[in-house]
Amino acid sequence: MVEAVDRGWFAREGEVCSELDEAGILTVRLNRPDRLNALTRPMLNELGEIFTRAGASPDVRVILFTGEGRGFCAGADAQSLANSAEQTVQQRLAQRPRFTPRMAGIWKPSICAVNGVCAGAGLHFVSDLDIVIASEQASFTDTHVNVGQVTALEPIGLARRIPLGAVLRLVTMGKAERLTAQDARELHLVSEVVPHDRLMARAREIAAIVAAVSPQAVQKSLQSVWESFEMPLSEAYDRGYETLMRHRDHPDAKEGPAAFLAKRAPVWSA
Repeated sequence: MVEAVDRGWFAREGEVCSELDEAGILTVRLNRPDRLNALTRPMLNELGEIFTRAGASPDVRVILFTGEGRGFCAGADAQSLANSAEQTVQQRLAQRPRFTPRMAGIWKPSICAVNGVCAGAGLHFVSDLDIVIASEQASFTDTHVNVGQVTALEPIGLARRIPLGAVLRLVTMGKAERLTAQDARELHLVSEVVPHDRLMARAREIAAIVAAVSPQAVQKSLQSVWESFEMPLSEAYDRGYETLMRHRDHPDAKEGPAAFLAKRAPVWSA
């Protein structure tokens, strides 16, 4: 049962909405549909707060992220870019991004449900979240170079998920290169394409499955996979083996086999 205090904190309305249900599924939704959910600085700050709190809350089992309306996320808000241009380089560098779970340094499993156009900074969520599914109406493009901006972080993340050639086409061709949902599926950028009216139902089905596994085991597993990209293969294997062996002392590592042998549902530790 999810504590009422956390459910209350996560019950947020505005340009970023969130809600935590009793199964431990935290739904986070961009809610600026008239601007295709373009990201402003306050939205980025609020996302950072939500994901940081989610990482610290034992009641959050899985994060489900999506957008409201016909767009998933059109990227950064143009006015925010204009405001940023008035800052010094030092001021901009001090604003380290933490508006995705990975940026916030948490390892709770995450699902991204792309409901429409995903452009520019919206690609952060596609590259950083663990499971990505898309509506048949979804599309993907990177328009940074069309508005005189460097695209660096998004393609660096994408290059860990899809072939480099596809990433470089997005980088260099800007808005002229647009991936359909089926293109994204063929590139394994998304793992499923579903009818538009089934997107959230399917996302919640996946979230419920993930919420039922051992929280500690899945977080340590995801951390091992994601951190392996930052180290040589032999070091990644050594780190993974150490993580596996240390987890054997965790209550869930004992509860899982015991429940299986007793033919009952496991009761995981918080």
